[in-house]
Formats: sequence, C-alpha cells, structure tokens
Amino acid sequence: MFPEWTWIVGLWIGMCVGSFLNVVVYRLPRGLSIWQPVYSFCPGCKHRLTLPDLVPVFSWLVLRGRCRHCGNPIGARYMVVELVTGALWAAVWWATLSGPHTMGDPLKAVVLSLFVSALVAAIFTDLAHYIIPDQVNAFMLLLGLGANAVTIAQGRPEAWLGPLPSSVAGALTGFGVLWGIAFLGRLLFRKDAMGHGDIKMARGIGAVLLPTMAVASFGIAVALGAVFGLLAIALRKRQPQDGGDEEDEGTEEPETLGSLLWCGLGYLLCVDVLGLAAPKVYEKWFGENPYSTEEFEDEPRVELTMIPFGPYLAAGAIGAALFEGPIRSALEAYLRSFQGGS
Repeated sequence: MFPEWTWIVGLWIGMCVGSFLNVVVYRLPRGLSIWQPVYSFCPGCKHRLTLPDLVPVFSWLVLRGRCRHCGNPIGARYMVVELVTGALWAAVWWATLSGPHTMGDPLKAVVLSLFVSALVAAIFTDLAHYIIPDQVNAFMLLLGLGANAVTIAQGRPEAWLGPLPSSVAGALTGFGVLWGIAFLGRLLFRKDAMGHGDIKMARGIGAVLLPTMAVASFGIAVALGAVFGLLAIALRKRQPQDGGDEEDEGTEEPETLGSLLWCGLGYLLCVDVLGLAAPKVYEKWFGENPYSTEEFEDEPRVELTMIPFGPYLAAGAIGAALFEGPIRSALEAYLRSFQGGS
C-alpha cells in the first residue's frame, strides 16, 4: 500500500505519540488532566516547555537529560518511551501497510498503532507506580469494540464469532482467563494471585486481539514472567540479606472472595468504564473514586525483582499483535499434530 521505506514515517509519528504518552504516564496516576494545561511542563520547575524542549528523543539527547530552564535532571524514561513507541509504530506500519507480505489494511494499522500505544502507557505506569490507569484499560476495550463495529458495517466475516461480535467474545475471554486465575488463586492458595488492573487490561487485550490471539498473548506473558522470574531469583540470591524488613512481609490481608466476585461482576458489566464518566456509579459499586490518587516519587527506581505482571501481559499482547501470522501458523500446526493430522 505504501513504499517499504515509509516505515520511517511510522517511526517519527510513533515518537511524537510517545511524547504524548509521557504526559499520560506522568499525569494520570497523579489525578491530573491530560488535556489541561494543554502545554507540557518540566516536572521540577513547572516551566512551560516549548519546541526546543519537545522534539522527540533529540531534545533529551541535545539537552543531556536536563531541563533547559532549571537544569534539573529529566529521567531517561522520557526518551525511552518515545523510542519504544516509535519502534512499535514502525513495526506496525511495516506489518500492515508497507511490508512485502502485507495486503494493506488501514483499519488494522490504526487499531494496532493505538493499541500498542496504550500498552506502552500501561507498561511504564505499572513499572513506575504499580497501577494501570482505568482510562488506559477503558481505551483498549472501546478501541476493540469500535474496530469491531467498523468490521460489522463492512460485512467482514471475522466480525462475528458465533452469535457474538468477535471483540465481545475476546473481551469475555480475556476477562475470564485472568479473573479465573485470580479467583482460583484466592480460593486454593488464599493469596491474591492477580491484580485488578491486570484483569481489566486482559479484557481490553481480548477485545482488540480477539479470543485466539488473546490467549496466545497470555501464554507469551507467562513465559516472559517465568524467564524474568528465574532471573530475579538468581539476582536476589546474589544480593546481601539484611533481613531488616522481613517481619513486615506478608502482613497484608488478601482480598475476600466476596469482593473479588463483586468486582468481577462489575468488570463484566463494564461498570468501571461507565464509572469514568459517572464517578458516583464507580464509587457506589467499587467503594472508591476512580480518580483518587496517591503520593508518588517523580523518578522511582524499579528493581528487576519487583516487576509486576502487567508489563509482561502488555509485552505478550504486543508480541501477539506484531507476529499474529507466525503465531497462528504455529498454533494450527500444533493442533494438526495433536489431532494426528499432517
């Protein structure tokens, strides 16, 4: 659909989107509007940033990671988010619009570009603050449902999965798998096995990737978690043991089964999504304000041994989105071999 070299356009657009994602990652956990003020500002001195400060990647490099106005350090995360988002947009552009084996699907290109952007925001927010904003999860769900509405209007066969729209089936699958893990973990081991943000993220992943690829993405996430979990164990063994805080570990009570069931029903009915527009509905159902905030460090240090599951879940979804063809082929080959076919 486009010349092969135009992936560079995707790279640049993605880096610009990454600059906006830095606003999302900084503001949403703090309860700040991503639209007001409309301009970007330095986290340290709050000075309004202008064009010399805002050229994606290059401004950070030229200014050597410091604010041009106050000289305070600007974390490398800002440049990394722009680079990662740019690379992902370039990959989506190549896979859907300009690569030698693509059929050219603008709808898929737009959906996947917005999807990976939301996942990048989720990854870096979860790494920094151990939360995934409801706004990000709601965006992914609505993105999947909206794309499905377009495919239904176009009369595409993939728009339906049996009697259900395919995105609805995917959302139910994603929710069911992650909530099921949380429920069984609480029931059998009396521990919190899954965060609520992860459950809501899985619902959005399912809505965009649809059931088969959503489940495949969860498998990738588990594999990534296992690899990095073993690495974390190895690193922990090499670290000196001071034992000073061990007595404080494990004191937090796990969530009750009743709460997990009630919240699960709310996520199934999308009360959390509706509650973003009607906070009192959210408060009535979940007992908290969707826009409540906590105090955060501006540049927290995230140790490898403390990475939550959300980033693995998002990375698995990115992998499934970018490599859908090979993954589907591998799954089909496995099913044929399992059934004794050739």
